[in-house]
Amino acid sequence: MTLERGPISHFIERNYLHFNAAALLDAAKGYETHLLEGGKMMITLAGAMSTAELGVSLAEMIRQGKVDIISCTGANLEEDLMNLVAHSHYKRIPNYRDLTPQEEWGLLEQGLNRVTDTCIPEEEAFRRLQKHIHALWAAADQKGERYLPHEFMYQMLNSGVLQQYYEIDPKNSWMIAAAERNLPIICPGWEDSTMGNIFASYVIKGEIKASTMKSGIEYMVYLTEWYRANSSGKGVGFFQIGGGIAGDFPICVVPMMYQDLEWHDVPFWSYFCQISDSTTSYGSYSGAVPNEKITWGKLDINTPKYIVESDATIVAPLIFAWVLGW
Repeated sequence: MTLERGPISHFIERNYLHFNAAALLDAAKGYETHLLEGGKMMITLAGAMSTAELGVSLAEMIRQGKVDIISCTGANLEEDLMNLVAHSHYKRIPNYRDLTPQEEWGLLEQGLNRVTDTCIPEEEAFRRLQKHIHALWAAADQKGERYLPHEFMYQMLNSGVLQQYYEIDPKNSWMIAAAERNLPIICPGWEDSTMGNIFASYVIKGEIKASTMKSGIEYMVYLTEWYRANSSGKGVGFFQIGGGIAGDFPICVVPMMYQDLEWHDVPFWSYFCQISDSTTSYGSYSGAVPNEKITWGKLDINTPKYIVESDATIVAPLIFAWVLGW
């Protein structure tokens, strides 16, 4: 079936002809082809993509079945919900580069936590979520139940308790779309997040057991089971926004199964795209070119590989727009 394309797609096709622009279109067409041939797709979210409001396009990708599993940082997991319940209290500072240390301290005193040009309000965002997520943590702890971090978030969303606070159209929240589909989520290093810090505070106070929250190792087991069940046929593609733990943790499930479990029937990732501004010579995972991943047993020689060296807040919505036919 031919997709009826909208004005954004037509603009990309007419103007994105060379260099990173052409790489963007190549990657988008590769993503589309992978799905049309029956493949599944993982999207990984590093950086502050939720605060950048990627949910406007990512939520629709989820609703239309264009993504099958997401790996993200704890910050991206929670900041989509923070924007959902506290959007009107956010403050944008276009001249953030000019702020003095004293002005930065002033933001702290106002309860505004700055992410580049966007300030997240502590009371309306952090504490509003804390009140309700803590109740779920405590209830699970008392019952001796254990869940993964995203499962607690899904429980909170599905309960409807946050609806009283909604300040954006819920169709623009990727977490709402994910919860509605019960989309598998991997959240490695969740402890490195505001909710992770808050959970740790309750553990330190002796109010909740650390074991009530399932661990990163359990996320790897969860991902292993999912990959084994979903990688037949065309296989699973890997669409990486940024780098870091959100990308490196899940991509390693393939060499872990092949090399450490010695399961030699494990297919490689069958599509790979990376949006990154990192330089390869610095030795980081974020800057590693796709072919380096061949040496680690993550990608095959023939895996379609794309890299767009640009700003993910600009590139990712455009690729999603192409895949959605906007």
